[in-house]
Amino acid sequence: MTTNARLRALVELAETGSVRGAAERLVVTESAISSALASLSTEVGVPLIDRQGRGVRLTPAGIRYVEYARKILGLHHEALLAARGEVDPDHGAIRLAAVTTAGELLLPALLASFTAKYPGVDCKLEVASRTAIWPMLADHEADVVVAGRPPTTLDQTRVRAVSPNTLVVVGPPESAQRFDPARTTWLLRESGSGTRATTTTLLDELEVSPPQMVLGSHGAVVAAAVAGLGVTLVSRQAVRREVDMGSLVELPVPGTPLNRPWHIVTQAASTGSTELLIAHLLAHRDLGWRAVR
Repeated sequence: MTTNARLRALVELAETGSVRGAAERLVVTESAISSALASLSTEVGVPLIDRQGRGVRLTPAGIRYVEYARKILGLHHEALLAARGEVDPDHGAIRLAAVTTAGELLLPALLASFTAKYPGVDCKLEVASRTAIWPMLADHEADVVVAGRPPTTLDQTRVRAVSPNTLVVVGPPESAQRFDPARTTWLLRESGSGTRATTTTLLDELEVSPPQMVLGSHGAVVAAAVAGLGVTLVSRQAVRREVDMGSLVELPVPGTPLNRPWHIVTQAASTGSTELLIAHLLAHRDLGWRAVR
């Protein structure tokens, strides 16, 4: 196996927790994974895995090394895309990552418009929580991230564009007559969601501890609010149809509406195909983005 293949074996072992899991993901035999890990440990010069009975686990050195392995693999993939995109950006590739709400609201129109003009660019999109997508950018596993404000600890990246996003509290029409932020059930997003963190902060600022119900996705939260299970803090864009139809209403809560603009963030040195995407979205004002200088 090449060094890259050995690094991939280590990363997959860390993510799956077993040699079998790593082998299944990489579609190789378990013995190939074991051999790759042994060779990598020899190359590094310290044990990276520790066998426990019939299983294995990363040693402290392995846990530390796998952080770099992810970055090395991501940077190598990025280098390939950059080199190929330099020659022919119209036929390159872009790895996008977005938080759930942005993935549902913003990316479909953007990608439809972009791929119609540049059909030769291969766009791959991963939708996940904010706690998952920012490490993807830091580890060079994504070229573009669409989410809220990026962490201040993120290095070697650029905010390229922003788009308005207003968070409001909504609930079923009957809730407007008896709405009490301290007593009404609040519907929360999944762990790792930026909107959930903002909701928690809002409730802390209101100094209330209402009943809460946690649901697994943006769509589930909105559906639960329509069904009358409670109220939720959500992007006004995401519930425009429900509000227009009258199945949800905006509720007055101190401290809201909240201005939480969307951000498009790229690597500091982005690929040619990524630059095509940024130029495209800024040239089409109907997509709702403006440049960040």
